[in-house]
Amino acid sequence: MEVAAELIGGLPVDDVPAPLRRFARFERRKRAKLAGQHIAAALEKDSGFRRRVAEPLREKQGDLVEAVEGGHVPPAADPVRVAVLAYLLRPTGWTRLVEAARAELERSATASEEEAAERRVAALKEELAAARTARATEVERLRAELRDSKAEVSDLRRKLHEARVRYRAAEERAGAVEAEAERTLAAARESTAAAEKELRRLRARAGQAEAAAEAAKRAAREGRNVEDVRLRMLLDTLVDAAQGVRRELALPSTIERPADAVGALEPDRLAHRALPGRALSDSDPQLLDRLLTLPRVHLIVDGYNVTKTGYGDLPLADQRSRLLSGLGGLAAQTRAEVTCVFDGAELDAPVAIAAPRGVRVLFSRPGQTADELIGDLVRAEPPGRAVVVVSSDREVADAARRASARPCPSTLLLRRLGRS
Repeated sequence: MEVAAELIGGLPVDDVPAPLRRFARFERRKRAKLAGQHIAAALEKDSGFRRRVAEPLREKQGDLVEAVEGGHVPPAADPVRVAVLAYLLRPTGWTRLVEAARAELERSATASEEEAAERRVAALKEELAAARTARATEVERLRAELRDSKAEVSDLRRKLHEARVRYRAAEERAGAVEAEAERTLAAARESTAAAEKELRRLRARAGQAEAAAEAAKRAAREGRNVEDVRLRMLLDTLVDAAQGVRRELALPSTIERPADAVGALEPDRLAHRALPGRALSDSDPQLLDRLLTLPRVHLIVDGYNVTKTGYGDLPLADQRSRLLSGLGGLAAQTRAEVTCVFDGAELDAPVAIAAPRGVRVLFSRPGQTADELIGDLVRAEPPGRAVVVVSSDREVADAARRASARPCPSTLLLRRLGRS
């Protein structure tokens, strides 16, 4: 097939068998590799192609070709070449020549294998001898190492025994030291606890002393401040009352002077306004208006009593906003001091309220009612100041009256705010 593959590359296209023409353009090695089956089939079936393939061999190996065709093959001839020529030329008995070449090749292969096996056995014997020598050397070395290891283990055991003895002694000493440390620590803890207890007692006493001193200072300062405020408020009330009485009686602002004694005609003066000769009742519509004209009057309003009387169907926030808006206008008109009190117990949480100008808004503390807060406000005022309490609650009105304040029903305030 190698000879045929080389031949078809140089033949004309028409001389190349049809199945091999497409391989003619390939390289020789590539043709032999890819077209091997096709070349073998063409050699088997096409006798003319076999003769063409044999022609180059006839030219190169003419003597061997004649010997094959004559049936007398030289003993030294290459069996492979003899088999190739016999297959291509197909002389009489060519199959015998191919079979003889195959047998010769098998004998050669067997002899080669036996020689290789003998060489392999010799090599293995040499390796075995070397391995035995190396094993003997390694065994001797391992025995020496084993002796050294046994000696080292014996030494380590002795050292371990000594270390255990020292460890037990150190453990006993550590136990004694730990017990002593525990006793010392317990004593220190007891002394520390006693010292901390004494320190806490002294701190408590010092805190109580400081609190008492601060309370005393604060009480003295607050007492002085309250008294000063009450005195100043009373003085301002007296001054305003005196000025009001002077205006009502039309008293002269100065004493008699020499020029006042000279006779002459003077212009008519307006008669002064006289105070009513009877006290107004709580239901009189003019009661609140008259009370708001008093100098330095303090108007205290029971917030929820007024809102629930006038517009109790609204939410509490809307009630407060509507009442405070009206009180702001009233304070601006009358210049009276206005304080609006709400019950803090009805609130779920503190609320932010923008109080109108001139209106003080207060909520009762936890555990305190609005009625109690109104009583505290009335008692905080100095005796003689005009204080008006707006509430339809009979208990609040009676308590205000006992504290020298003037009660006023909520309906009058609602009517007054409605006019505004």
